[in-house]
Amino acid sequence: MRLASYNVEWFDSLFDDKGRPLIDNELGGRHRIARGDQLEALGYVFRRMEADAIMVIEAPDTNRRRSTTRALANFAEAAGLRTREVATGFVNNTQQEIALLYDADKLRVRHDPQDSKAAPRFDTEFEIDLDIDARADRVVFSKPPLELAVETMSGHSLRFIGAHLKSKAPHGAKGEDEVMKLAIANRRKQLAQAVWLRRRVAAHLEAGEDLVLMGDLNDGPGLDSYEGLFGRSSVEILLGDGDSEELHLYDPHAAEALQRRLGAQPTTARFFLYDEKRYLQALLDYVMISPGLRARNPRWRIWHPFDDAECWQDEALRASLLVASDHFPVTLDIDL
Repeated sequence: MRLASYNVEWFDSLFDDKGRPLIDNELGGRHRIARGDQLEALGYVFRRMEADAIMVIEAPDTNRRRSTTRALANFAEAAGLRTREVATGFVNNTQQEIALLYDADKLRVRHDPQDSKAAPRFDTEFEIDLDIDARADRVVFSKPPLELAVETMSGHSLRFIGAHLKSKAPHGAKGEDEVMKLAIANRRKQLAQAVWLRRRVAAHLEAGEDLVLMGDLNDGPGLDSYEGLFGRSSVEILLGDGDSEELHLYDPHAAEALQRRLGAQPTTARFFLYDEKRYLQALLDYVMISPGLRARNPRWRIWHPFDDAECWQDEALRASLLVASDHFPVTLDIDL
């Protein structure tokens, strides 16, 4: 079975209010890329991935007029995909939903949010003290993680969680002092979200359940200069750093980055820095698995147009990946 995590930049801008793909030459959310070109590129990438389930990060919006499910189902039909069923969870106000697009002939899927005193439901509030004022801060998810109960047709039950943690970037800040203040506040909030999510993950692992955590964590070891103030990145928190081994999650790209702070590292996203006129690459997207799933022959792949040999050598695939999004898919092949 192949599972994928894919952050599609401004997917929502490619559909009208009825969820119909806007196949035209008007510009969408991606800089200088027409909506029709991005839709064509996305269709090509999705077909080439040939995944059984894709956790779509920044999926089309759900609101009074728009529907994530309708838009993704229409996209799947237009692109000729077999992953035509859509699972969604709690909606948010960012126009960037989290949704699973999957093949109903391979998987049964239902939204199944959990709730406990240690880790309340993701559409509520979480109290945690991350500093030294002995006062709990209230944290909310701008994009509540998507919790799914999944069963394969062979009868294997497991959990999927799709996540898109808050970015640490100090958007809107002016001046060095304000940038530093906002960056630290954003990191505190993101780490609080990671702790909240980690508690849910740990509960599933303690119960002996198989779990796959997929998504854009907007973080990685050494990714910004304020990490040292808090000691750990959110990735390390979610992997279970400090917990017993049976409660660890694993992603080989995260493990490689943690072991090698200097030198070349895996990357899943590529952003153009207009002020510096260069590209920044980062490891932001992960597919983490529980210990029991590591015994099922897992094989990971980042579909990077320049780092993956097949993607580089295939001109059509390489071009489509660059047009489709500023993130690249991460896939996991596993015996389920």
